[in-house]
Amino acid sequence: MTGHTVRGAIKLRRGREARARAGHPWVYAGEIEEVVGDPIGGDVVDVLSSSGAFIGRGYVNFKSQIAIRMLTWRDEPVDDQWFVRTLSKAVEHRRLIAPGCRAMRLVHSEGDGLPGLIVDAYDDCLVFQFLTLGMDLRRALLVPALMQLWGAKHAYERSDVRSREYEGLEQRAGFLSQPFDVNRSIVENGFRFMVDVERGQKTGHFLDQRENRASLAGYCEGRKVLDCFSYTGAFAVHAAGYGAARVTAVDISASALEQARRNAALNGFDDRVQLVEANVFDYLREKASSPEARGSYDMVILDPPAFTKTRHATESALRGYKEINLRAAHLLADGGILVTSSCSHHVDDYTFVQVVESALKDAGRRARVLEHRGQGRDHPVLAGVPETSYLKFLVLQMV
Repeated sequence: MTGHTVRGAIKLRRGREARARAGHPWVYAGEIEEVVGDPIGGDVVDVLSSSGAFIGRGYVNFKSQIAIRMLTWRDEPVDDQWFVRTLSKAVEHRRLIAPGCRAMRLVHSEGDGLPGLIVDAYDDCLVFQFLTLGMDLRRALLVPALMQLWGAKHAYERSDVRSREYEGLEQRAGFLSQPFDVNRSIVENGFRFMVDVERGQKTGHFLDQRENRASLAGYCEGRKVLDCFSYTGAFAVHAAGYGAARVTAVDISASALEQARRNAALNGFDDRVQLVEANVFDYLREKASSPEARGSYDMVILDPPAFTKTRHATESALRGYKEINLRAAHLLADGGILVTSSCSHHVDDYTFVQVVESALKDAGRRARVLEHRGQGRDHPVLAGVPETSYLKFLVLQMV
């Protein structure tokens, strides 16, 4: 795809133009009044007001509820050079916010002006997710361009996500470069981790918590720590590295815990990190019901997976968040620290804080807020686009 690629126009309904004019990157199928020309899925189209005034350009997919993903609000060519420039801006942003860091999110979809494209960097290996038809069709351009910009030798695809099906796409995963060892070594905040880009969750490592994990320095010294939903031990290793006396890491996945064991040993913390294979809900419920366990931890870390992928299941998710925070509050000693987070898109920051406060109240605990954070800056949030903000992260001290 070279040159100017506009293949038609989409005229919006009267009264449904404000969001697009304000810079929101999604246009829903129900907002379309008229299709001008004969664009097909993946084509770049002009987006027009009901009166025909130019609003911007985006790529189209009539199979998706989000029919247009906006790319620019300027009257400019959206060609190969445009995509390469936008990739370059994303890389430059990372070099600004974290100079020298080689394990981070390199492209964050709408947050970087490239809706439907996720790329995580693990040193010289890039892991791509093409989530939309418009980006999937440009794979041959995007992969080598970003590899050159980052100086990567290897590339892997992890487009094995259900959201592709809403775009009329099949799930897919595999090498985008010559085959290589999928177990990659990275350094995060001075600690070493092994990342399995082929079988690990998401792209192998939860990079969005990198800055939040670093924020725990100064809180862990000499503490007995319970790390729940520990996955491959990123929080556990950071807690041990920041001086925790003992860390108990709990996860339901035996394979994740095996990787956590390797990561603890890799950093020389295997003598202080104990691994427990268990359902976290059951584990917390059992511990909190035991008088001997009450107040037995100086820090509890809750980093659960998203409890809901849909708006309809939000109430169930809120009950889940309340339960684990309630149990954790019971297990904390006076002065103990609760580290709690949510990555559920459909639970906003205000609601999450309310749930945590309700759990503390029911547990008969009071707390001061030490940190109120979100996703790392390599997962940029667009002003005026709340959908780009998803991670909530609180550090609270029992008083």
